[in-house]
Order: sequence, then structure tokens, then C-alpha cells
Amino acid sequence: MIKEFIKQVGTLPFRLMPSPLRRRVIQLGLEASAAGAPAAGLRHLLTIDDDLTGLINQLALRYDGGVHAKHRLMKYHDFFVERIARGERVLDVGCGYGAVAYSIADRAGAIVTGVDCSATSIADARRRFRHASLRFIEGLAPAGVPDERFDVVVASNVVEHIDDRVGFMTAIQRRVGASRWLVRVPMADRDWRVPLRRELGLCAFSDRTHFTEYTRASFDAEMRAAGFAVRSLQVNWGEIWAEVASDA
Repeated sequence: MIKEFIKQVGTLPFRLMPSPLRRRVIQLGLEASAAGAPAAGLRHLLTIDDDLTGLINQLALRYDGGVHAKHRLMKYHDFFVERIARGERVLDVGCGYGAVAYSIADRAGAIVTGVDCSATSIADARRRFRHASLRFIEGLAPAGVPDERFDVVVASNVVEHIDDRVGFMTAIQRRVGASRWLVRVPMADRDWRVPLRRELGLCAFSDRTHFTEYTRASFDAEMRAAGFAVRSLQVNWGEIWAEVASDA
């Protein structure tokens, strides 16, 4: 409360500026950050870009009422919904606040279990998305995954957050015996600034909590190491969207 009050008071003069003046002040600050050696300027500006991206993501959540606008604009729910049949049992690992799980239950007619290690996310999912064929469980995968059979495992922007991804996928597969996985992961070669950031000694991942990001080749190699064959793969929005199946 006190921190928020100090923030509001401290930024008041800036917020009272006319929009064109505020923008000019920001531009001058950015130009000052870019002054000097190119490498130092790039590090400053790319760090500011990280801060800006974080703020944009916060507003994108509020803009669409608590569900990030990327869900609607990227239409990536369709990838999962269109590949799941009515009545199939689906495990959504790392379901977050439940938007994808709800789409699958509501639009595909599947029986969906969403699992996430965050108590806050699960509480939000239960409050926001209710459906007769949908349940949410708090648990840390793979140990927290229900010891039940599922037809499909959904991992939407999840495996890149795992250190031992091969162990993670194989442990879940042994437990649930799914016929296939639907996986969505970020690409390492999505943008020219990724290798530039690496060259400058900055974090090159799109999220600092990632342990990896993928090329087509590294994704295929990792799936094979986990005992999966890639059935189909498409690249959209700088991400890999793939269907993989156990080759056992």
C-alpha cells in the first residue's frame, strides 16, 4: 500500500504532462541511453525493451479482462481444439489460469483435467472457468499429475520452463499412457535480436524462467530423446506448434 502510494505520488508530475511532451521526454531518455559505444547502448535499450514488454503484457491482460489478448489474437486455442475428439480425456499440464483447458472442454467436448503448481492460478481458473467436463487440480508435475489414463496431454508453453524436460515428459507419459501430446514452445530463432542479445551477454530467452528455446532441429532431437516421434509441426508467431506421439 505504501509502495503504491509513493509510486503514484512520484510519477504524478510525469502523468500530468501532456501526452506529446511525455513522449518527447521518454525519447530523450532513450537517446541518452543510446549514446556512447554501440554495444553499451544496445544493452541499455534492450534492457529497457524487456521492461516495456513486461508492462505491455500487464496491460494486455487487463485489456481482455484478465485473459491475455494473445489468446484471442494468435488463435492458438484452435490448434488444440481441432486435434482433440469429443469424449477424449485430456490432461492440460501447467494449465495456468485455465483458458486453454476451458476451450478444449467447451469447444471440443473433451473431458479435461488442468494441473498447475500455482495455488493462485488454480483458484483463478476455478473461479473464471466452470464446465461440467472440466476440473482443476493444484499439483507439481510430474508427481502431482493424477494417476489416471488420458488420451491426450496438452503442454502449452510449459516444457521450456522445465530443466529436465526429457525426464518430465517420460515420467508423465508413463503415468498417463497418452496416445499423443500437443506441444507449444517458443523458438530460439524467432527474431534477429535473439543472437544479438546472446552476443551482448544478455538473456536471449523471451522469458527469464525458460531453460531453453527451440529450433526445429533441437525440438525434434529432444522429442526423440524423450521417446516421442513428431507427427506434425507448424511454425506460427515465432513458436513451434506440434503433435508428438510415443514411439514405444
